[in-house]
Amino acid sequence: MTLVIAAIGAKALYLTFLWLGSAILASLLSDRKGYGEKAGLATGIVLSVVGVIVWLVVPPKANSRWKLRGAFGRKGGGKTVAEARAEGTAEKPA
Repeated sequence: MTLVIAAIGAKALYLTFLWLGSAILASLLSDRKGYGEKAGLATGIVLSVVGVIVWLVVPPKANSRWKLRGAFGRKGGGKTVAEARAEGTAEKPA
């Protein structure tokens, strides 16, 4: 009886890619929602694919890129995040 190590290795490689990709995606989502990259990276590393789902459910902060530019960065008429934040603070009286 021979043990095929290559079949186990390929599956482990694909699972590692899935784990790494979900950590990167969770990091990007958390940064875009205004919580910073570290929170998303930790969530993605510990929870793997569930971490991405968590960050899709977490509400964005008021001044985050997610709120100002939209989920994919198209909302806001081509303004940068800094310009949108400046307009938002200029409209609100102190």
